[in-house]
Amino acid sequence: MAEISPGLVTVFGGSGFVGTQVVRALARRGWRVRVAVRRPSLAFDLRPLGDVGQIQPIRCDVTDKDQVAAALVGADAAVNLVGILFETPSRKFQALHVEGARTVAQACADAGVTRLVQMSAIGADTEAAGLYGRTKGQAEAAVRAVRPDAVILRPSIVFGAGDGFLNRFAEMASFAPALPLIGGGQTKFQPVYVGDVAEAVARAVIRRDAAGRTFELGGPAVMTFEEVLQLILRETHRQRLLLPLPFFAARAIGSLAQLTAVIGIPPVLTQDQVVMLQTDNVVALGAEGLAALDIQPTGIEAIAPSYLWRYRRGGQFAEKPVSLTA
Repeated sequence: MAEISPGLVTVFGGSGFVGTQVVRALARRGWRVRVAVRRPSLAFDLRPLGDVGQIQPIRCDVTDKDQVAAALVGADAAVNLVGILFETPSRKFQALHVEGARTVAQACADAGVTRLVQMSAIGADTEAAGLYGRTKGQAEAAVRAVRPDAVILRPSIVFGAGDGFLNRFAEMASFAPALPLIGGGQTKFQPVYVGDVAEAVARAVIRRDAAGRTFELGGPAVMTFEEVLQLILRETHRQRLLLPLPFFAARAIGSLAQLTAVIGIPPVLTQDQVVMLQTDNVVALGAEGLAALDIQPTGIEAIAPSYLWRYRRGGQFAEKPVSLTA
């Protein structure tokens, strides 16, 4: 299989949960990695993931065309991981998802960068009901308009140590008497391991046959929201009531909870997230996925116990799980 030889790759948004693993995967393949982030001081801990001088954080805001162009000087490939899950007064979906993606794609075209990988999400659609999914869909269209050969990756819910999904509800279970089953808890997910997502990004960069294709990334199992919460309770050794919460009530809660973003506190829920939960988040029938990139997906039950133990009473010294039906 023809592969692009290692060179210099610029990873936009490479200091986050997924980005850290992407940088590691690319460095292992011998690529020099330029990590383009708004706050380079938070990315210096990435340097030990490669050899001396192999990984270099630089300052870059994807909304600034000059900074994006500078970040791509001499680059052979680029990966755009920039994304937000909720808006703040200074960070909006339209600016970061759509305009940022368009700026990166145009700069890649201008600089002659041979490969561009755009991180999107399952559910991305220009007609999506939720603003997150709609702007992700618009970002895909903007990228493809400039770079038809770009590779687009759409993961489902991503899990792994440091994730914002399992950890959030595990922490909630450590103090709350009940966990919310939003919409009855029957929304379906296909949780995908962060290491598999990072490997997919690396292969999308190096494989010549990936050009112009879209891959939907999901794990080996489809789970309902309720089943995910049950897994969390099982692994954290907690007994909690799973309380059905109708969508209309969850939207009302989300509209109030999202106000914390105004003062810089991540909201536990937003109205837009509730809208997204009304649609299943699974790999579409017939879509190319991890198998098309020759990646064997990792199951959530093989990984989640390795970090959810932190939420047990007594941590790693906790007693064996009690029956959740007792």
